[in-house]
Amino acid sequence: MTTTLYGAEVSYFTGKVRAYLRWADIPFEEVLSTADVYRQVIVPAVGAPVIPVLRDDNGRILQDSTVIIETLEQARTDDGPALHPTTPLRKLVALMLEAYGDEWLVIPAMHYRWFYDRDWAMAEFGAMNAPDESPENQFAIGQKLAVPFSKAATLLGASEDMVPAVETAYQNLLAELDAHFAEHPALLGHQATLADFGFIGPLYAHLYRDPTAGKLMRERAPNVTRWVEQLHFEPGPLRAPLDDGDSIPETLLPVLKRWAREMLPAMVDIAAHVSTWMADHPGETLPRALGNHAFTLEGREGQRIIRPYSLWMIQRVRDHLNSLDEDSRRQADAFLRDIGAEALIDFPDPPRLTQHKLTVRPA
Repeated sequence: MTTTLYGAEVSYFTGKVRAYLRWADIPFEEVLSTADVYRQVIVPAVGAPVIPVLRDDNGRILQDSTVIIETLEQARTDDGPALHPTTPLRKLVALMLEAYGDEWLVIPAMHYRWFYDRDWAMAEFGAMNAPDESPENQFAIGQKLAVPFSKAATLLGASEDMVPAVETAYQNLLAELDAHFAEHPALLGHQATLADFGFIGPLYAHLYRDPTAGKLMRERAPNVTRWVEQLHFEPGPLRAPLDDGDSIPETLLPVLKRWAREMLPAMVDIAAHVSTWMADHPGETLPRALGNHAFTLEGREGQRIIRPYSLWMIQRVRDHLNSLDEDSRRQADAFLRDIGAEALIDFPDPPRLTQHKLTVRPA
């Protein structure tokens, strides 16, 4: 049985999985998630109209980009490079950056799409859902389908008053990444790792493909553009193994410091909200959202939705950190202090979370 990826070019997390499949040299067929595919395949298999969904070569249905990639990686029997770095600090950084790409870069990704390219996005959604319809009908269909997505930017924190901060933060990140990729083919060196696949979702599906953000990337960050195109389309050269060391490129430190000051404080606050909710609702599954909370970006304070799933991603980081031996943990803690991420060392972990279909719940 052939591995089948149900997704779309316009989809953030399909881009992440597709790039991994190509890099891992896993043969697959991609099926566009049309209305018929949602109705006949996706909803019966996972219970909701979400993508990406993957049917592996054993017929298993997998959903959630992180689960898909980790499951496929564990099943690999080839002698190709491993998704996770084998040294402790690099693996920690890879997990941190995957969480950053998945859970934080969604803010600029959604902002640029729905603030600047709304009509283009609606046409894309319509073409995905009904590829045989006329452009006019596709646009009308896309208008209906895009309603929940078009609200996502504001819910995630890109409200009108936060637009200057969102754009400044993203454009500064783009400059930092461009300087890094001028010297290194991938985030941690020569080989792509989990860190790269965390970033490729937003940086390909939204910030490279969408007209306004794509023009911005090509004009201001040619090295980021080159990395996106290589990792997504021709990732073979990014399979060259990392060396045996555990150093982090100096050029990556500005990105990690940005992670520490932008995303980490918000995760600490979400952990407090989640812990309180779980204490008040023992035995219940966490909802997908728990209201709003304050966050700070480029000196501005805004409001964004509390998404418990983000903590499941941070839990992956914390699990690795807590698994380290004494010497490795000492080195990791020193590194975290150097980048301003002290809060990760004594992170206020809520009760353990586990995935259950499309939700996160207490373990």
